[in-house]
Amino acid sequence: MIIRKEYKFENAHIVRDCSTLRCSQNIHGHSYRVEVMLESNYLDDGQMVYDFGLTKLYIKEFIDSFDHAITLYNRDNPEYLKDMKKHSKRWIELPVNPSAEQFSRVFFIVIDSILSLSTMNNNEKEVNLYSIIVHETQTGYAQCFRKDAYSENMGLINKEDIKFSKQIESEWRDKEFWNNILKSNTLNTPKFV
Repeated sequence: MIIRKEYKFENAHIVRDCSTLRCSQNIHGHSYRVEVMLESNYLDDGQMVYDFGLTKLYIKEFIDSFDHAITLYNRDNPEYLKDMKKHSKRWIELPVNPSAEQFSRVFFIVIDSILSLSTMNNNEKEVNLYSIIVHETQTGYAQCFRKDAYSENMGLINKEDIKFSKQIESEWRDKEFWNNILKSNTLNTPKFV
């Protein structure tokens, strides 16, 4: 069974080297919608795959980090990056161009880590991230599956290369949130409760 939870955020970016000059040469924004789809062949004690209330903790907080922020590509012009960080308190720097496709891959990788760190308290079993859909407009979206998120053909995304502004980090309820995400592939990583 697949369950779906939708989130919304407002974000600005430039998508360098794309075909459309408006998008590749100008800061512009979108009202994004993100669909997180979880799957399992089991139901928990409440006869649910995963309680939607649990997604309000770390998944919602992570996606909300992008709200009213500018997303930057770390290979962009250094002067532009410096100016954007100087004039915006809410920024995220990614190791990939901030297209809908790459947003969906980044969200998949991080939310996959969040799920791996989540304590299952209600007899949830084999809950996995099925896909992420990022709607950039009313009519266009990108959908990412596991094979896309970790694809060498599309370029591996290193979580250590994702950077958040101090203002964004200060809003996280768990001040160790990002450090735990970065350590999520190692043993003895603290679980999210």
